[in-house]
Amino acid sequence: MIDWFLQQSNIFFFVIQSTMFFTIPLIIVALGGLFSEKSGVVNIALEGIMIVGAFAGILFIHMMQTRGAILGMTLTGMPLLIVALLIGMLAGMLISLLHAFASINLKANQVISGVAINLFAPAFAVYTARIVVNSQNVRFTNVFRIDSVPFLGRIPVLGPMFFQNAYITTLLGFVILAVSSFVLFKTKFGLRLRACGEHPQAADSVGVSVAIMRYSGVLISGALAGLGGVVFIIPITTVFDGTVVGYGFLALAVLIFGAWKPSRILFAAIFFGLMKTIAHSHSAIGFLNALPIPSHFYSMLPFVTTLVVLAFTSKNTQAPKAAGQPYDKGGR
Repeated sequence: MIDWFLQQSNIFFFVIQSTMFFTIPLIIVALGGLFSEKSGVVNIALEGIMIVGAFAGILFIHMMQTRGAILGMTLTGMPLLIVALLIGMLAGMLISLLHAFASINLKANQVISGVAINLFAPAFAVYTARIVVNSQNVRFTNVFRIDSVPFLGRIPVLGPMFFQNAYITTLLGFVILAVSSFVLFKTKFGLRLRACGEHPQAADSVGVSVAIMRYSGVLISGALAGLGGVVFIIPITTVFDGTVVGYGFLALAVLIFGAWKPSRILFAAIFFGLMKTIAHSHSAIGFLNALPIPSHFYSMLPFVTTLVVLAFTSKNTQAPKAAGQPYDKGGR
């Protein structure tokens, strides 16, 4: 009886930890989409930005681990991961500049601009990887897992659940969630950003630069999506093959399901993260593995539940009123 209880406890801890691995990048990327859309720019390029950010960050890790040093710089362990995350953010910001320029300066259709980036990103990652590492697969050695966080890892129940076999990225996701909520709803910058997404003419009439605020929203979106790409790859694989398996689109679903509110985005991300965990690790969950259900069904589960959830909830959510609309200074 005790052995059975311990086995079930281990499975429970495994499911919680795996759910966090999938939930945290969803939170980060969905918050990125939130900043962009609150400013009035629809960003469906999250998938492509994630790919570019993941590629840049993982390629940096690969080169540091295989060559030992870049430009005289030697990094290992946690400093290497932190720099890779920063590189992923920078790469995400650079690619998002294209979307910002097309949407704000050229007043192009924001959906078409986002689709173009989504089509460009995987081809760019694969082509560049073949040039740099002679393969479309960029491999790295995962040395970033923390066996047990000092002191916190010894806390009963919570320790094994959140602070053993953990990654610093999990804590980072919750910090970003808290900071994003504060910035959007407790600062002057957040108020101006939201005003540009609701009624840009009113914001402009009191001296707020709509273009600057929208550029800021898109660049923050790019930084978070690029960061989310690296955060997504690190815990679940040691090979980046030019894709994030539709995670950027899933983050968009989280954003809509979360009704463009950080607190609801958290719960939406946990739900979809759990679905992704079941799809990815069902064979390690005893009672699911025993069911006579094909593995392909579990692979479809996150996306099927996305369609079902959005079908029942999207009508009750309200996007920023000016999202997707190029700013016309003479409009009303």
